[in-house]
Amino acid sequence: MESEALRRALQELIDEYRLRCLWFLRADYYPQSAAEQLRVLSCIERYGDNRAFQRVAEVRKWLSRPSNEASAGS
Repeated sequence: MESEALRRALQELIDEYRLRCLWFLRADYYPQSAAEQLRVLSCIERYGDNRAFQRVAEVRKWLSRPSNEASAGS
């Protein structure tokens, strides 16, 4: 998945679960670094519903793809 599409998917997930799972973050907060993204995904996964759990798994797969592809080629 392209980085722009991944960014949009992550933002949509955050927006959908912001009030339920990320209420302690600023209303305009979107994670920038990989560590921040993983931390936010963990909160959504932990405090969200089953659908949130599934969507987090999809986004995690996209996040890990570039690092896996790079290591496979070396």
